[in-house]
Amino acid sequence: MTDEQYMQQALVEAQKAFEKEEVPVGAVIVMNNRIIARAHNQVELLNDSTAHAEILAITTAFNFLSSKYLPEATLYVTLEPCLMCSGALYWSKIGRIVYGAADEKNGYRKCCGSNNPFHPKTVLQGGISAIECAKLMKDFFKARR
Repeated sequence: MTDEQYMQQALVEAQKAFEKEEVPVGAVIVMNNRIIARAHNQVELLNDSTAHAEILAITTAFNFLSSKYLPEATLYVTLEPCLMCSGALYWSKIGRIVYGAADEKNGYRKCCGSNNPFHPKTVLQGGISAIECAKLMKDFFKARR
C-alpha cells in the first residue's frame, strides 16, 4: 500500500472520532506492510486529556509487539502531532511519522519551530492527504459553532 492508502485508513479512524463527537484525529501504525495498531481520539470518552490517537496507537503497538520501541514502524496520523504526542513518539523511537494536515494552533512546530522534537533517526513527512484531513477538522469545528 502507498502512504496515501495508509492515510485513508487513518481517516477512517478520524471519522469514527468525528461520529463520537471527539476531535477527529485518527492514526494507524504500520510495520512490514501490515497495520498493527489503529486508534482515534478518545479524550471525551475516557475523560483523559492524554487519550490522543497517537498515544493510543503507540500503546496498542507496544502491546502487540511486546516491545517499548517501534524503530521499524510508521505512524500515519491525520493531524500534525502536538508536543505531548511528539514526546511519546520520541521515546518510542518510531522509525517514521507521516501526518496529514498541519496544526498551526497546537502542533509540535508551534513550540519547537524548526527544531525536531522526534528521535534523531525518525523520518518525518507531512502533507499526505492534507486537504481531506483538514476538511474533516474544519467540518467538525464548524458544526460546533
